[in-house]
Amino acid sequence: MRLIQTLSEMQEAADALRRERPPLGLVPTMGALHEGHRSLIRRAADECGEVVVSLFVNPAQFGPGEDYGRYPRTFEADMALCEGEGVAAIYHPSAEAMYPPGFSSRVEVPPLAEGLCGPHRPGHFRGVATVVLKLFAACRPHRAYFGEKDYQQLVIVRRLARDLDLGVEVVGCPTVREPDGLALSSRNAYLTAEERPRALSLIRGLRRAEAMLASGERETVYLVAAAREEMARAGVQPDYAEVVHPGTLAPLDEVEGEARMAVAARVGGTRLIDNIPLRAGP
Repeated sequence: MRLIQTLSEMQEAADALRRERPPLGLVPTMGALHEGHRSLIRRAADECGEVVVSLFVNPAQFGPGEDYGRYPRTFEADMALCEGEGVAAIYHPSAEAMYPPGFSSRVEVPPLAEGLCGPHRPGHFRGVATVVLKLFAACRPHRAYFGEKDYQQLVIVRRLARDLDLGVEVVGCPTVREPDGLALSSRNAYLTAEERPRALSLIRGLRRAEAMLASGERETVYLVAAAREEMARAGVQPDYAEVVHPGTLAPLDEVEGEARMAVAARVGGTRLIDNIPLRAGP
C-alpha cells in the first residue's frame, strides 16, 4: 500500500491503476475510520479492481467555532485498517497542498445545500463540494463511495458529478449502525457516558415516524412531531427534523412513494445527524 501526499504522484498512480486494474474506486474520508468506513472500502473492493482511500480533514467545511481543531485524528490506526483491507493507496495531502496560497475557487450546488444542515452550517457544503471536486481530480476514480448517513452530502455530490460531467459514478452505501441503532460517526467519540444513551433518541424518533407511516399516517407534520417528541424526552434539542424528497431534498407535506426523513441535533456539545428512507405502501 502506497502513502501519497502530492497531487502529481497521486495523479500518476491513479492513471496507472485505471490502466492496469480498472475500474478504480475512491473512498473519500476525513480519517478517524470506523466500521462504516470499512464497509465503504469493502463495497468498493467488491466492485472495483483497486481502491484508493483519501484521508484529509478538510478545513474548508468547518465553520467558526466548529470542531476542526479537535476532530479525531487517528492516522496510524487508519493506515492499519486500510492496509488490512487491501487498499492500493492512501491519499493524504496537507491542507497547504490542497489549498495553496492564492487559492480562491469555490464550488456550490444550490438549492440542494440550502435546506437541512445548510442553514445551521453556513458554507459547509461549499467546502464539501470544493474538496470533493479536487479529490476527484487528484484520484481520478471511476466510482466514488459515500455513506448514506451523510445523505445531503451524497445528494450534493451526485449532482456535482452529473452537472460537471466528471465521469465519476457516485455510489451511496447504507448507514452502518451500532447494535443499539446509533449511526456510526467519528464524532460519537465526543459523547460522554451520560450522553451516549440520549443520542439514541435520534434513531428512536426516526423509527417511530417510520412505524406511524407503516400504520397509515402520511402527513409529514405528524411524523416530524413524533420524532421531535422522542428527542425531547431525552432532553435533546433538534436543529431540524424534516421529511424531504430523496432526490431534490425539497420538504414534503405528505409521503407518497419514496421519501427521506432526516434529523440533526446536539447531544451535549456534540452535533449528530441521522436519516432513514421512508416508503408509503403499497
